[in-house]
Amino acid sequence: MRQLEHFPNLVTMFFARAREQGDAPFLWAKRQGAWRPISWNEAADKVARLAAALKRLGLDKGDRVMLVSENRPEWLISDLAIMAAGCVTVPTYTTNMERDHQHILDDSGARAVIVSTQKLAKPLLPATVRSSICEHVVMMEAPPSGQGQAGNVGMHDWSALIEAEAADVEGCASAADFRREDLACIIYTSGTGGAPRGVMQHHGAILHNIEGCTALIAEDFGWGDETFLSFLPASHAYEHTGGQLFPIGLGAQIYYSEGLEKLASNIEEVRPTIMVVVPRLFEVLRQRILKSVEKQGAFASYLLRRALAIGAKDYAGSIPLLDRPMDLFLAKTFRPKVAARFGGRIKAMVSGGAPLNPEVGIFFHSLGITLLQGYGQTEAAPVISCNRPRVGLKMDTVGPPLGNTEVRIADDGEILVRGELVMHGYWRNTAQTERTLVDGWLHTGDVGHLDEKGRIVITDRKKDIIVLDKGDNVAPQKVEGMLTLQSEILQAMVVGDKRPYLVGLIVPDPEWSADWCASNRRSCDFERMKTDPDFVRALAAAVDRVNAELSVIEKVRRFIVADEPFTVENEQLTPSIKIRRHVIKAVYGERLDALYRK
Repeated sequence: MRQLEHFPNLVTMFFARAREQGDAPFLWAKRQGAWRPISWNEAADKVARLAAALKRLGLDKGDRVMLVSENRPEWLISDLAIMAAGCVTVPTYTTNMERDHQHILDDSGARAVIVSTQKLAKPLLPATVRSSICEHVVMMEAPPSGQGQAGNVGMHDWSALIEAEAADVEGCASAADFRREDLACIIYTSGTGGAPRGVMQHHGAILHNIEGCTALIAEDFGWGDETFLSFLPASHAYEHTGGQLFPIGLGAQIYYSEGLEKLASNIEEVRPTIMVVVPRLFEVLRQRILKSVEKQGAFASYLLRRALAIGAKDYAGSIPLLDRPMDLFLAKTFRPKVAARFGGRIKAMVSGGAPLNPEVGIFFHSLGITLLQGYGQTEAAPVISCNRPRVGLKMDTVGPPLGNTEVRIADDGEILVRGELVMHGYWRNTAQTERTLVDGWLHTGDVGHLDEKGRIVITDRKKDIIVLDKGDNVAPQKVEGMLTLQSEILQAMVVGDKRPYLVGLIVPDPEWSADWCASNRRSCDFERMKTDPDFVRALAAAVDRVNAELSVIEKVRRFIVADEPFTVENEQLTPSIKIRRHVIKAVYGERLDALYRK
């Protein structure tokens, strides 16, 4: 078995892997219709040159550098080069508006920005010009005029900076004398409840994650030649660690997806062994598989029903003798077809960023896809725990803590975490740091308990728990997760704090809505549809199915139909696809309140 080293910093880890892998392919992107690689040696050369260029621009140790780019090889090369120069990376979402960039520039005090395209530079440049600190903007895709000025900010061509420097990979590697406790990056949380805060992640916190996750892969699946497909935003802590730096620790290859619309075909082409995903992707894939099988006819639907029934029994403990011949038949016929959709080499798909409905996890388990639910926070770099086959997969848990991670439950049920993975604090925010870090323990804001095998069971976000008027506590994410499993419902949010019962906001699924219109000979005019009594009754039937499986206090008694889907663009979703409750309540609050007056 390959051995995991204890590296002093992330830069040293990268150069060590580059020396081992040499000319083997490392980073892949699709250009002109074909996947084209950058080798480990080529990547190390670019990292060393860009680090030298950043120093030549006058950046000093500890200076912050914002990184604004879609997922691509240049993103990771830039991140590593910023750290190799002794600076601190400030990853930033590509969906940020000008005011978001301004907040992060002003708060972080970034002296430089690396941005990929003119499109992404458009909302960014006005903020850099207004900044009193930012001095340089480096563009991966050269501006039309090459180098120049934007106000008092110098404009530079990413490739030209690299080409102007002499290659000194070993010199750059030797200069990486950072310690595990030194600051590596400041990642701004996506702000479900207000302005983003800068989480200070040190080298050791991220390395702690990498070491714990590598041990999981090695012990539960075998550590071999791994391949990742990157598609979640690299600026998010989950993808930054899990989809970019963790693969480096494994010596893995990283393919950069062409985007969500081409993700399914990219999976089949790349044939990844490990994928870092969010629950919403699985909910979408589940619906697509169900619809695809339905179109294949009665026999395919029968096989799916049998696979799900046997899979549920297997998940519960064992497959009865009478079901084993069918299980063997499914293993040779039905499940391989599903596995082929995921490339056929998947060891594990790790779900994080939001709660996974257990029903979804059992669905994929039944089809032969290993789905591991993990748990974490940006403040923990970000992985705290993950399900492990050797401990026993239980979909209503998020598994045991990573190695060398302490977890305890406070008297009020809050999950507390301690270890090297915990952040050093929030950037320039002592008051919030002192509220969140108490005696070395990270107060996660999540409520839960540990089961008999030490796996963490999360009830809900402490601040999101709804307290009804009689004092009953309701976990909204559970109810919302069950609603969105219905084919009619794309998204949902429930409210009811200090009220007698829950009411909901429903976003209809567009595909289901189109099918409903065709079947009922209605024009697909959404403004008319959302007030059409028959359409609303069809949605109500979906809500009733969910209510049948909920306790009395969890039932959704009334609902309204949303004007539009929750998106990042309308600020009702964070870039990590979590609903922004405060934003949605500001839009729909009066209409939701009116449901209690009917």
